[in-house]
Amino acid sequence: MTTEDNIKDEILNVGIVGHIDHGKTTLLQKLSGKWTDTHSEELKRGITIKLGYAEATIYEDNGEYNIQGKGKKLREVSFIDAPGHEMLMATMLSGAALIDAAVLVIAVNEGIKPQTKEHLMALQAKGIKNLIVVQSKLDLADEAGARKSYEEIKNFIKGKYENIIIIPVSAQQSINVDAIWKALSEIKIPQRDNSGEPIFVVARSFDINKPGTEPKNLHGAVLGGTLKKGVLKVGDEIELKPGRIVKEMNKSRYENVVTKIASLFRSNKKVDKLTPGGSASIETELDMVFGKSDALAGNILSLSGKLPAPVDSIKLEYKLFPDVEVFDKPRTEVRGTLRASKSPTKYTQGLFDATNSKEKKELLKHSEMILLSINTSLTGGTISSIKDDKLEISLKKPVIAFKGDNVGIARSIEGHWRLIGSGIVI
Repeated sequence: MTTEDNIKDEILNVGIVGHIDHGKTTLLQKLSGKWTDTHSEELKRGITIKLGYAEATIYEDNGEYNIQGKGKKLREVSFIDAPGHEMLMATMLSGAALIDAAVLVIAVNEGIKPQTKEHLMALQAKGIKNLIVVQSKLDLADEAGARKSYEEIKNFIKGKYENIIIIPVSAQQSINVDAIWKALSEIKIPQRDNSGEPIFVVARSFDINKPGTEPKNLHGAVLGGTLKKGVLKVGDEIELKPGRIVKEMNKSRYENVVTKIASLFRSNKKVDKLTPGGSASIETELDMVFGKSDALAGNILSLSGKLPAPVDSIKLEYKLFPDVEVFDKPRTEVRGTLRASKSPTKYTQGLFDATNSKEKKELLKHSEMILLSINTSLTGGTISSIKDDKLEISLKKPVIAFKGDNVGIARSIEGHWRLIGSGIVI
């Protein structure tokens, strides 16, 4: 019989990813019983802008899986809902830094889109090994269409991931949602490391106080993210690096932040100590203004004095993806409004293409500006050295990077930052 303590250690962090409007958030509502899009602008626009969070506990009752508490308790799952829009790719990469496994959602009526491919590349860039593919909106296709879509997905995944489960689902009709619970309950939990100095990656920071709250009832700035290793306890003195931006004389610099832990939450449950696994929130003793608008997102947190100094250059062993699909630049004007072509153009990396195609682009080059996703931090950088499969980049803002960290690499294509490869910190 699984003990309550063991259940706490069995939390799986799962990202819900995929192209915009393919049904990710609706699916997550069925999987967890919670609608994650609570940001006001998200509700207006109908898309996920920031990372959404939800939790569920999976039970099994005579071979049937549920989240209603029936039968044997199997596993707690912490879901992260990542945005699908191409302009929000940086947020998706931050989410990928927090997860153990992913559910890639592909709508049966729309098929594989550019962001579907980019999200899969992002999971590869961040080293995510466990993947479940959901063929969503099954109710919008006939049998022939569903089978055709299924084969397209199989061919799309082939060579990128092995032993992938593809689950046809209609979230609206609650068809096959239980098959996802079953698949999630069978994923092997990554080995957690409770030893050594704690490493907490910060994906969000915010002020939880409502307008008009009396001063005596105010809460400090809250940090959201995941504890990668070690243990944190209420009362610990903690430090965030590279810290907060300080502007002086029209110049900006980063200043590390030291504070104490006022309270801890994992999967919305208040705890006295935090161990790796699951989404977590840390209420600090910082003034709430420090946490507003994700001002501290991208930081690394540990016990005071235990983090290395931030660096302003980084060395990577890297590889480029074979190709990236982009949308053409806006070309047509209708009543004074520019509209982008909906036809994607394949952008082929020169490293993988020996032809003289007009679409061929040059490899990364010395002095080129690129964008790096390191843990939950996003920073621009200039290539200062490039040799074979190794890069050295001078960073626009300092970061905390550990040897072996997975890094996403993006370059500006058609006026947008597009993910083109991945690297490992050396």
